[in-house]
Amino acid sequence: MKIRCPICHKEQEVPDDFAYRPFCSQRCKTIDLGNWLGEAYRISRPITADDEEPGVRGAN
Repeated sequence: MKIRCPICHKEQEVPDDFAYRPFCSQRCKTIDLGNWLGEAYRISRPITADDEEPGVRGAN
């Protein structure tokens, strides 16, 4: 399977059970995690009641 890493944009051929998919390496996977933890990614609109799943804490 051919993937394009969302962090470094490198294309490479990987097996279907590749541990770091959709990333090309552990390094890119760790960079992505750091982006989430550092709040580099944001939800682009306010969360509404329609976005919440039933049975999830805080949902009606």
